[in-house]
Amino acid sequence: MSQTEKSPPQPPHTQHHPELPPEPRTAAEPGSRTKRAGRAAWRRDLSASVVVFLLAVPLSLGVALATGAPLQAGLVAAAVGGIVAGLLGGAPLQVSGAATGLLAVTADLVQRYGWRATCAVTVLAGLVQLALGALRVARATSAVSPAIVHGLLAGIGATIAVGQLHVVLGGSPDGSALDNATALPGQLAHPHAIALLIGAVTVAVLIGWGRLPGRAGRWARVLPAPLAAVLAATAVSAGTSVARVELPSWRVPELPALPDASVPALAAAVLTVTLVAGMESMLSAVAVDRLAAERPGAPAGRVRLNRELAGQGVANVVSGLLGGLPVSGGAMRGSANVRAGAVTRRATVLHGVWVLLCAGLLAAALEAIPLAALAALVMVVGVQMVSFAHIRHVQRHREFPVYAATLGGVVLFGVLQGVVTGIAVAVFLALSRLTRTRVTVTEEPDGYRVRVSGQLTFLAVPRLTRALAQVPARAEAVVELCGSFMDHAAYEALQSWAAAHRAHGGRVTLGGRPGRPPAKPAGAHSCRPWTPWRSHHCTRPTPDEASVPENSGNQLLGGVSAFQRHTAPLVREELARLAREGQRPTQLFLTCADSRLVTSMITSSGPGDLFTVRNVGNLMPPPGSDASCDSVAAAVEYAVEVLRVGSITVCGHSGCGAMAALLGAAVPEEAEPTPLARWLRHGRPSLARMQRIGRLGRGEVALSERPVDDDHERLALVNVMQQLDHLRAHSCVARRVAEGSLTLHGMYFHVGEAQTYVLDEATGRFGAVRGEPVPLTV
Repeated sequence: MSQTEKSPPQPPHTQHHPELPPEPRTAAEPGSRTKRAGRAAWRRDLSASVVVFLLAVPLSLGVALATGAPLQAGLVAAAVGGIVAGLLGGAPLQVSGAATGLLAVTADLVQRYGWRATCAVTVLAGLVQLALGALRVARATSAVSPAIVHGLLAGIGATIAVGQLHVVLGGSPDGSALDNATALPGQLAHPHAIALLIGAVTVAVLIGWGRLPGRAGRWARVLPAPLAAVLAATAVSAGTSVARVELPSWRVPELPALPDASVPALAAAVLTVTLVAGMESMLSAVAVDRLAAERPGAPAGRVRLNRELAGQGVANVVSGLLGGLPVSGGAMRGSANVRAGAVTRRATVLHGVWVLLCAGLLAAALEAIPLAALAALVMVVGVQMVSFAHIRHVQRHREFPVYAATLGGVVLFGVLQGVVTGIAVAVFLALSRLTRTRVTVTEEPDGYRVRVSGQLTFLAVPRLTRALAQVPARAEAVVELCGSFMDHAAYEALQSWAAAHRAHGGRVTLGGRPGRPPAKPAGAHSCRPWTPWRSHHCTRPTPDEASVPENSGNQLLGGVSAFQRHTAPLVREELARLAREGQRPTQLFLTCADSRLVTSMITSSGPGDLFTVRNVGNLMPPPGSDASCDSVAAAVEYAVEVLRVGSITVCGHSGCGAMAALLGAAVPEEAEPTPLARWLRHGRPSLARMQRIGRLGRGEVALSERPVDDDHERLALVNVMQQLDHLRAHSCVARRVAEGSLTLHGMYFHVGEAQTYVLDEATGRFGAVRGEPVPLTV
C-alpha cells in the first residue's frame, strides 16, 4: 500500500486485509473492552500516583522548612490534600498539598502567633472556603485581573527566593523580604561552604535533569527532578556535619488555639489565607483541566470550581486540626499528575496514601536529607513563580502597572496589602481609560465630520461640547461614534446639540453606535468590524457611480478605504508593536481557500494570533509528493521549526468544492493534467479511506449530535482526519509531537449552520462547540 493511501492504524491482532470484510464481533466484546479499559486506567493511576508522591515529599518538607513549621506539618498537608481534597474536590486530576503560594503568609503567622495559632487560622480559613463553595462564588475568581494574579505569585516567589537563599548560604531568613534583601550582602560575604555546595548541586540537578540527552534523558523523565535533586544533594552531603531533617515522633496533635490578637488582625489573617489559597486552587484547577483536555479522548470541562473550593475548605479544616500546613491545589503537582498519565481522582488519593505510609515507615530515610537541599528546592520554586512569559503577556495587554504594583505591594507590605494595591491601580487605570476620549473636527467638501474615539462618558462631555461648537450653524455634520459605550450625560449632551443644530437649519447624521443610522460613507464600503453584514449591501454604488459594475474593484477599494478610516486607527498601535517585535503566533491554521471561511471570525483571532495556510481542499501533501507541492510543507516547516507554534489545526468545511470534485471523479487521468487536477490527487487518500469505512463510518468518523448529512459531508470529515495523518508523516511535526511540545487538532465548520465541530481522534467523533463562556486561566 502506498504511503499516501495507508489505512488507519488498527489494534493488534485485529488487522485484516482491506478487501476482506471485518471479522464478526461477539456480544461479549463490549464488556471485555470495558474491563480492559478499567484495568488500564488503574495501572495509569497507580503509576501517576507514585510519580506525584515522589515529587510531593521533598516539596512538602521544603515548604514546612521555609515557613518555620514542624517538618511533619508538610507531610500532613500533603496526605490530607491528596486524600480529603482528592475525594471531595471538583477537579479530579488536581493534586493538593502544602500551599507554596502561602509560604510567606504562613511564615509570618508562625513567627507572629506561633504554630498552634497558625493551625487555628488554617481551620477558620477552611470554614470560610467551605461557606464560599456552598454559596457558589468560585467563578468570581475569573473576574480578578490576570495581572493581579501574576503579580501576586511573582511577589510571593521573590519573597520565597530571597528568604531561602539565606538558608542555602548557611544562615537563617529574617521576618520580611526587605530585611532579607538588606542582610543578603553580608550573608554572601561569609557563606557556609558545605551548605552552599549542597544548594548548588540541588539547583544544578533541578535545572539540568530534564535536559539530559539520549537514553539518560528517557530515564530522567521517569524520576521527578525534585526527587533526583534531593537524592543527589543527600549523597554529596554524606559524612558532612550539616543540618538535616528532624522528624519528631508521631503523637496526637495539640488542638489549635486562637491567636492572642485583635479581631481585625485575626480576620485579616483568615481572609489572606482564604484568598490566596482559594485563588491558587481555582486557577491551578482550570489550568490542570485544560492540560488534561489536550490529551486524545479526554473529556473537557470536567472541573467544578464550587465543589473544588468546598473540598479545599474541608481539607484545610482537617489539616489544621491534625497540625498540618494550609492546603491548596498546585499547578506543579497537578501538571505532573496529568503528564504521568492519571485518568481519575484515584491517582490523587493514592498519592496521599503513599505520603502517609512514607511518613510512618521511612522517617529514618527522610532524616538523611540536608536542610540546604530543601531550601534550594523551594528557592527554585520561588524563582519559577516570577515568569517572564507572564510579564510579556501582561505588558502586551498594557497591564504592567497593575502587575508591578501588586508585586511591589506583596514584597513591601504583605500579600493582602499587595492585592489591595493591585486592585486600586487596576481601578485607576480603568477610570483613566474611560477618560481617554479623542474628539476631532474636520472640514470636508460636503460638510463637517466630528469623530469621537474612545468611551463617551460624562468626563468627556466638556471636550465634546467644545468640539461641536466648532461646527457652523446650518452646516451639514456627520458625527461618528467609534467607542463601545456612551453614558446618559453624554447622550443628553449630544442629542441637545443635534436638536439645536437642526433647529437652526443644519443637518446632523449620527453613526457608529448600534441602532443609529450609519454615518455617511466616504467611499463604497462602510462595514464596521463589530457590525453584521448581509451580502455587503453597504457596497451598493451611489447614484453618481451607477455606471460602475458592482463586481468591479470598486467594492474592494471601498473596503480598503473604510479600513483606513475606521479600523486602522484602532489597530495601528498593535500592528506597530508586531512590526517591532516580529510575529509570534501560537497556532498554525490549515484551512480551505473557500471565500466563505473567514478564519479570524471563526476563531475570534486578531493580528499576530494565527499563522494561516489556505489551499483548495485544506490538503496537506505527505512527504515524498511532487516537488511542486512544497509550498504547504514549507509553510508547515517554517511554523513548526522557526515560529515554534504550539498547535496545528486542520479545518474542513461544508460545501467544499474540492470534495465535490473528488466525489464526482473530476480528477481524470490525463496525459497532461491541469494544475488543479494534479493538486486534487492529494485528496484521493481521503476518498479511498471513506470508501473503506463505508457509509456508516464503522465507528471511525461521525458527528456527535446528528447523523452525517451525505457523502459530501462525510468526505470532508474524513479528509480532516487523513490530512492530520499526512501532517504526522512530516519529520519536523512528528518530532515535536513526540516531545509533547506540539498538538494537532481537527476541525469542521458547517457554513449553513455557522457551527464549528472539533475532532476527538480517540473516538473519531466531531463534537459541536457550544457558546458557553470558557473559564479564564492564567
